[in-house]
Amino acid sequence: MAGAGDGIYSILRNNGFEPTKHYKAFIELNKDSLTADNGLVKGRTYRLPTIQKKDSIVTIETPIIIDNTEPKISDKPLDSKSTVKHINNPLFGKDYAHVPLENDMLNGTIYYLISGHGGPDPGAIETYNGKLISEDEYAYDVTLRLARRLISYGAKVYIIIKDKNDGIRDKKILEVDYDEVNFPNKPISKSQKLRLRQRTKTVNSLYLKHKGAYQRLIVTHVDSRSKGKNIDVFFYHHYNSKNGKRLAKNIHKSFKEKYAKYQPNRIYSGSVKSRGLYLVKKTLPAMVYIELGNIKSKKDQKRILSYQNRKALAKWIFNGLLVDFNESKRLH
Repeated sequence: MAGAGDGIYSILRNNGFEPTKHYKAFIELNKDSLTADNGLVKGRTYRLPTIQKKDSIVTIETPIIIDNTEPKISDKPLDSKSTVKHINNPLFGKDYAHVPLENDMLNGTIYYLISGHGGPDPGAIETYNGKLISEDEYAYDVTLRLARRLISYGAKVYIIIKDKNDGIRDKKILEVDYDEVNFPNKPISKSQKLRLRQRTKTVNSLYLKHKGAYQRLIVTHVDSRSKGKNIDVFFYHHYNSKNGKRLAKNIHKSFKEKYAKYQPNRIYSGSVKSRGLYLVKKTLPAMVYIELGNIKSKKDQKRILSYQNRKALAKWIFNGLLVDFNESKRLH
């Protein structure tokens, strides 16, 4: 029996099916019994696809009861034909505060997102067309885009370093400010050591609170090297964490595939390595530390200053996270 908020993913999962493999087959089998946005209807009978030898598809009929008596998150018409559950999060800014909940594939997962620097430390500052740009603003924008996508798939997301008035910004120049805070709403220290300890303590406390759940930490950072040194996106993990290494490799693979598709005439040189950075060593969840580019490099500036590229970066990271979650389920 499905509870309030259940959808195709949860029904498939609860009946022993891998949602990503059988989602399309379920829709095809039940297209006349679904709502306009592929939702389930109370009291109707649905057919479940199964894969047997030689990939032949066999269907089973089973009643799916939808109980809609509990309060919904929200129902807001997107057009005259359908309604989609959503939440509102002002942290994403007025243009992105409305977050449609696409499915519950990541229901029960916990993600901690940290963007580099913040508060009194904007990271390296560079001039672009006479305007100041800083590391932290661009890492934060990618982080917000990633957070929004994770939430839309049902994940619980903690944005550890946050700015209440920045939001997701669809523009090239992101103004430098110093008002970021540490979750839940604590000032960020001027001391680098204290800043790192603060965000580490926050993550570890939350990790222990959610012990037993699937939990991952993603740190995004924009590097600062010599102006002539352009770098591809690369990844660090804890040397002794199998889950962290797999996480990093899955996101790396996502980037490698996308570069091969969209830039087939160049070699993607991003790497996966272990490294003893403070956040890598001291945080409890399996984690990946992602270097998005060199803010001083003209080539890398094209990658991180374009909001379309920042959107793509977040999506490619998300794709790797999705693969990692599915692999983790198979291994456990």
